[in-house]
Amino acid sequence: MPSDPSSPPSPLAAALAGEALLADDEPAPVLHVNPAGRSPCFLTCDHAGRLVPRRLGDLGVSPAERERHIAWDIGALGVALELARLLDAELLAQRYSRLVIDCNRPLDSPDLCTWRSEATEVPGNRGLSPADIDQRRATIWQPYHDAIDARLEARATRPTVYVALHSFTPVYLGRARPWQVGVLYGEDRRLAEPMLEFLRAHGDFVVGENEPYRIDEKDQGIPAHALARGLPNVLIELRQDLITHTAGQRAWAARLAATLRHACAALQH
Repeated sequence: MPSDPSSPPSPLAAALAGEALLADDEPAPVLHVNPAGRSPCFLTCDHAGRLVPRRLGDLGVSPAERERHIAWDIGALGVALELARLLDAELLAQRYSRLVIDCNRPLDSPDLCTWRSEATEVPGNRGLSPADIDQRRATIWQPYHDAIDARLEARATRPTVYVALHSFTPVYLGRARPWQVGVLYGEDRRLAEPMLEFLRAHGDFVVGENEPYRIDEKDQGIPAHALARGLPNVLIELRQDLITHTAGQRAWAARLAATLRHACAALQH
């Protein structure tokens, strides 16, 4: 159960029983950019936003904490939007905070609606019932993954590579992370290998190979959508201090555009 089983239902959860999670004037969870893009690259951004449905209040988390990585992938959407423009690529991004529900986690994950992220408590996620979690799933998680499925089905007759864009913290629980960019892959290395080759040859970057994370059963996006379809894929991680501003986002999008063009060309040989 992806909640704290030792806690009783929160007053917030009880008050929301039977009510819609999103009001009519709140943004839809899915941002769809450039659906007619001609690039083989299909971009996703699972943690693009830090919105919290009004009915959930602040989840008991301070404004300062909701600005941090625990709530969203800082800078990732800016890079994704610029990369979509440079490549003429399709992009699907998810606008709501991972503190509400993590769209890169399977539905049976204990971190789906976490009650503690790093060292920060999330009181609004304590004691969630299966119905509470299912409401978040149906409102945010499912529409995002349904949109990805639908668009990949629509692209089934054309070459497609799946590119997930994320960002990571320079320091995690007191441990410094030296990498500037991470190239993550699971059992499929077809896209990652030429990307790693290109990044290492074109710039003095500290490149992480399956660092600071790796793709495994804890992930939802690439296993469920790319590996299941046999699509070449990669998860790109960018260090957040490099992309907090527009200039950094544009610079890294340009580097990634060149890298992905090289990798896609290598797939054809």
